[in-house]
Amino acid sequence: MIRAGLERMVDEAERALIDALSVVSDVVENSKIVAGGGAVEIEVAKELRKYANKVGGREQLAVEAFADAMEVIPRTLAENAGIDPIDLLVELRSAHDKETGKYMGINVFTGKVQNSIENGVIEPIVVKEQAIKSAAESAAMILCIDDVITSKAPKDGPGGGMPGGPEGEE
Repeated sequence: MIRAGLERMVDEAERALIDALSVVSDVVENSKIVAGGGAVEIEVAKELRKYANKVGGREQLAVEAFADAMEVIPRTLAENAGIDPIDLLVELRSAHDKETGKYMGINVFTGKVQNSIENGVIEPIVVKEQAIKSAAESAAMILCIDDVITSKAPKDGPGGGMPGGPEGEE
């Protein structure tokens, strides 16, 4: 019963409706929720940074990069709402440093940091888990592909040695 002027619009409306129904289905199956507005991502980034300090070395850089990647969600929320993302991230980090701040997220209507749970900005936990898992898997896949591309071929094999052959002739 979806109608629109263009077939493409009908397809997009159908996709959006299916996505919404899938989220409702996920909530019915697993009724756990988390705070929205970037609260989860800032809290995860905070805990990752604590862990990174314990790890040290090259691994620390990787963990800190993952923490930075987690903060892309609240940064993007701020940018899309026309809010200065740097000021808002500083305010969010400060709110999450307080003991009661783990539910603090962005209110895109006011541009302020708020308690997302109290204001009804919530997300199903299964959707959040899947998004983080998919993002991490995609990043790992890209790194694996990049590793294959940048690895050197053996000098005796195809592509090895000097251009034009063993003597360097072209």
